[in-house]
Amino acid sequence: QNLAVAYLEGKGVPRSVVQAYMWFNLCAAQGDEKAVRGRDLTAETMTSSQIEKAQDLARECLKKGYKDC
Repeated sequence: QNLAVAYLEGKGVPRSVVQAYMWFNLCAAQGDEKAVRGRDLTAETMTSSQIEKAQDLARECLKKGYKDC
């Protein structure tokens, strides 16, 4: 969840709502309630194509065992 916030705010990494959503989504899938709220709030600022891209990235990240995400 901390990484998601970093991407959302652009702290230490380039600001990216797509990356933020991806990390919030991965945390939410593991039952993190704060991540669910973060993901849903982030989605409110995104286009449907950005959300789709973030979901694709999350699936790829899971397949790669969180390496090179």
